[in-house]
Amino acid sequence: MHDRDNVAIVANDGGLPAGTACPGGLVLKDQVPQGHKVSLIDLKAGDAVRRYGVSIGRALRDIEAGRWVHERLLEMPGALGLEGLPMAVAQAPVLPPLDGFSFQGYRNADGSVGTRNLLAITTTVQCVAGVVEHAVRRIRTELLPSYPHVDDVVGLEHSYGCGVAIDAPDAVIPIRTLRHISLNPNFGGEVMVVSLGCEKLQPERLLPPGSFAIGEAATQPALDVVCLQDDAHVGFESMIDSILRQARVHLERLDARRRETVPASELVVGVQCGGSDAFSGVTANPAVGFASDLLVRAGATVMFSEVTEVRDAIDQLTARAATPEVAQAMVREMAWYDAYLQRGQVDRSANTTPGNKKGGLSNIVEKAMGSIVKSGSAPISGVLAPGDKLAPGQRGLIYAATPASDFICGTLQLAAGMNLHVFTTGRGTPYGLAECPVLKVATRSELARRWHDLMDLDAGRIATGEKSIEEMGWALFHRLLAVASGERTWAERHRLHNALVLFNPAPVT
Repeated sequence: MHDRDNVAIVANDGGLPAGTACPGGLVLKDQVPQGHKVSLIDLKAGDAVRRYGVSIGRALRDIEAGRWVHERLLEMPGALGLEGLPMAVAQAPVLPPLDGFSFQGYRNADGSVGTRNLLAITTTVQCVAGVVEHAVRRIRTELLPSYPHVDDVVGLEHSYGCGVAIDAPDAVIPIRTLRHISLNPNFGGEVMVVSLGCEKLQPERLLPPGSFAIGEAATQPALDVVCLQDDAHVGFESMIDSILRQARVHLERLDARRRETVPASELVVGVQCGGSDAFSGVTANPAVGFASDLLVRAGATVMFSEVTEVRDAIDQLTARAATPEVAQAMVREMAWYDAYLQRGQVDRSANTTPGNKKGGLSNIVEKAMGSIVKSGSAPISGVLAPGDKLAPGQRGLIYAATPASDFICGTLQLAAGMNLHVFTTGRGTPYGLAECPVLKVATRSELARRWHDLMDLDAGRIATGEKSIEEMGWALFHRLLAVASGERTWAERHRLHNALVLFNPAPVT
C-alpha cells in the first residue's frame, strides 16, 4: 500500500499455502489466509510493522520474511495525543468544479432535496412502537395504493423517551437526533407524531415551536400529534383510525409532489463501513474516497464519521481541515469521545470485532488507516457534533462525529440531513435503512458473487486488476445519481431495514 510498508496482504481467494513463491522472490513460510499480512522482510522484536505507510504496531518477537503477521505478534501503539497536532496545514490539490451532473429529486420548501418521497411517523417513546408498527402495515396496504407517488411509509421507532434522565446534560444528543431525523429531506417536511401521553419526552419538547417552520417569515404550523392516552380513544382500533386519518392528510400533500431535475450539488451522502476486512482500505474505501472527491467537486455534501475509526489518524485529518477552527472542532469531538470511553473503562481497541480480525485487521490502528480513505482528499470544511444537523447551504466534506456502531452512525447521519447512504463491507452485512436508500459496496469479488442480490457494487475488481480505483469511483458516482433518481438498491428491493438506534450517553433511570 505504501513504499515504506514492510508487510503486504494476500489477495487470493482462500489465501496461499506455505511454500508459495511470490513475485519478487518472497517465499511464504506459513499458510496465510486471504486478507492477512505477510512480512516482506526480516523483522526484529520491537521493530515497527508498517502498513499504509504508518506503524500499526511493534513486533513482539523476531518475524522472518514470508511469515504470517497476525494480531498475536503485534503490540498496538498508544493513541496519539490531541496536543501539538498539525492544524489546517495540508494544501489539498485544487481540482476543477465538476459541472453538468444532475439527478431527479424532490424539492422541499426549506430548500433541501429528497431522494425519496416518504411519509414518516415520528414517535416520542418506545411504548407506542407496537401501535405504530400496526398502523404502518395498515397504511401500506390500505392507503398507499391510492397515493402512487409516495414511495413508502416509515415508523421512526426508537428506544428513547421515558425511563431516562431527560434533563441530564448529554440527553440533548438523543433528543436533537430524533428531532432532526423527523426533518430529514426524504420526508418532504411532513411532520406527524404519535405520542403516548405520559412520557418524559413530550411532543412539544421534541419539536418545540419554530423547529420545523419553513422559511424565515413562516409561522409555526400546528404540531400534528396523535396521543394514544387521549380520552377520545376508546379501544385499540380508535387509536389506529386516528393515525390513519391523519396519515391521509400528509399523504395527499406528498402525493402531489413530483421528481424534478436538480443539480448533483443537492446530494447529501453519508459514507460508512461495517463488517470491514483488510480489503476495505484497498478496494471499496478508496473507490468511495474517489467518488467523494467527485461529489465535492460537483458541489455536493459528503459526511464521513465513526470516531474510533478515525481517532488514530487524527493528525492526518486536522492537517486537512480547511481552517484552524475546523481542526479544533475535530479535536474537541475526539476529546469528548476519549472521555466518554474512559467513563466506561474501555479504550478505542474495543472497536475491532472478531470478524474484522478474521478478515485480516489486526487492530484498530490498521482498521482506522483503511477507514479514513473513504473521505477522499478534499479539505474538511465542517464538523458536526452527534445529533447536529447541517446548516442551510453547508456543503463540502463534513466530519459528522458518531460512534462507529453501524446502526448508531447511520441514525446520526440521517439526523445530519443525509439523503443517500454508501456502505462498504468486506465480511458482508444486509444493513439497510428505511429512511434513506443504502448502496452497499463489496470489498471482495468473492463476497459480491456469493451475495449477488445484496451487494450493489463489486469493488473487489480493483484487487484483481480488472478495474482501477478511478474507474470504480466513477462507477459509484454514476450509480449514486441513478439511485438518487429512484433506482432501488438491493436493500430497498428486499425491504431490509435496520432499526434506528439513538446514541444516548446520558443515564437511564
